[in-house]
Amino acid sequence: MFARLPALTAESRATFWRSLQTLNATRVVIALVLLVYLSFDSRGLHVAGQYFYLQICLVYLALSIGFALSAVYVRRRFALQLLSQIACDLAIISVLYLAGGGMRSGLAILYLFPLAGLAILAPLVIALFSASLVTLFLLGDSTWQIFLTDSDRDVMQSGLYGAAFLSAVLVINRMAAKLIGQEELASRRGVEINVQQAVNRLVMANIGDGILVVDADGQVFAGNPAAQQMLGLVGPELKFRLSAAASLSPLTQAYEDWRADAARSTAFVTIKPFNDAALEGLTAAWSARRDLAAHLKVRFAAADTHGLGAERSVIFLQDVTGIENQAQQLKLASMGRLTASIAHEVRNPLSAIGHATALLGEDLNDPVQQRLLKIVGDNVARVNRMVEDILQLSRKVQPHSEPLALDGFLAELRAEFIETHGLAPDILGLTAAPDTLVRFDALHLREVVLNLLNNAVRYASGGPDSIRLNVVRDQARRLELHVQDDGPGISPEVRAHLFEPFYTTSSKGTGLGLYLARELCLNNEARLDYEYRFDNQAGADGSPLLSGRFVITFAQQGKTV
Repeated sequence: MFARLPALTAESRATFWRSLQTLNATRVVIALVLLVYLSFDSRGLHVAGQYFYLQICLVYLALSIGFALSAVYVRRRFALQLLSQIACDLAIISVLYLAGGGMRSGLAILYLFPLAGLAILAPLVIALFSASLVTLFLLGDSTWQIFLTDSDRDVMQSGLYGAAFLSAVLVINRMAAKLIGQEELASRRGVEINVQQAVNRLVMANIGDGILVVDADGQVFAGNPAAQQMLGLVGPELKFRLSAAASLSPLTQAYEDWRADAARSTAFVTIKPFNDAALEGLTAAWSARRDLAAHLKVRFAAADTHGLGAERSVIFLQDVTGIENQAQQLKLASMGRLTASIAHEVRNPLSAIGHATALLGEDLNDPVQQRLLKIVGDNVARVNRMVEDILQLSRKVQPHSEPLALDGFLAELRAEFIETHGLAPDILGLTAAPDTLVRFDALHLREVVLNLLNNAVRYASGGPDSIRLNVVRDQARRLELHVQDDGPGISPEVRAHLFEPFYTTSSKGTGLGLYLARELCLNNEARLDYEYRFDNQAGADGSPLLSGRFVITFAQQGKTV
């Protein structure tokens, strides 16, 4: 076996040298025990024999210490060191055996120590050869004692010792070979696993898609740099729960939907982590990047951990912001080419149809005909509204730069909206910051807020404060206007396309209202987005409530008048 030692792995060679050191340490202990035992129990020995025993034990102790030091500091020629040590062991034990009176001394058991070490560290052939030599030596000495004592009892004991030594060598060598083979296999598997882990780390670090490893409760265990960048997180380890971050609620909801229905393995979400105070400690340049949002395509997959006692899932994140922007630019380019033809080819015929419908309505009294004319008029108005939206989108109106008193503006708009829609006075709550000025064109802000309030009326319950206008300040002391209702929140799938032109979930909508509102905000250096925030009031279980709302972030902080 030592002949093949250079072909072994570094770990296995180190194991052989450690085993040899253990053998040397055991040899030192045996030498000390023999020295003490033979010094105090020398019955039947004359003075010269006792002195000879002492000399042999001291020589054996010195050689044992030398062998131990050699195995520690001279790590080469393993076979030579091992064979020389075993030969020394067998020679000294044989001398002690003969001097002690042969089989009657009981020292034959000491042969088991070097033979067992040789069976572990040497090939089976050499170990059996050494055991055979010991057996022949014992039988030879016992046979010689027959001529001296006329007793054959020592021959039987020698044969039993020899058979025991041969059996022990065979069993120990086979067990050692099996253990060494398993260590070699484990070492090779360890190298393969380390190489695979290094490749996995390299792939995860350089892949463009984000990867998150989570458990059944949404606890994040690992994530690659791409995922950290998409979610606005930093740090080599990500240890947080998805549900603990309000800005990640679209991702959390999509993950829970997938766990409830495995068929929903793909979703589109919009993440804006830089508005979330819960992630402030994990966010890079947190206060400087609050306007950034990531539009992500999310795919879920379950890892095969059956029988391992731990459930893990992998979330793949793909940033589709660039793709969406490109698609939106294509839509806008097509819409720009369409605007001129709409102005001349659609608007004039549409006005003629509306005028003709109004004239017919003056002459027709049949209820059925009146109802049909009303349908025509409603659809003409709808098409005309769409034309107006498109024409307005094509016009780049410069906003007025005069400061706007936000509290008075919202109070007036609230009263007008309630009166126009015939709502109860307490249905629309308003919390404004007194004496604050914002830089926003009044006509543009009016159109944006009315658009958001019209959407809120459609989904609100109609109870007291079912629609709320709240003016708050964010962590960076920037002024925000929240438009919120108590209706069902917008799903992550809808939110991903919420501000795209011509995207609508209503059969009566044109799909341009929210897009125009965002464009007007951008035209006034403000931002409009739909975000998930924690409310001030707590839920039934005492935890803060998470709800969605439209948030207008103004260009600058409010100033005191």
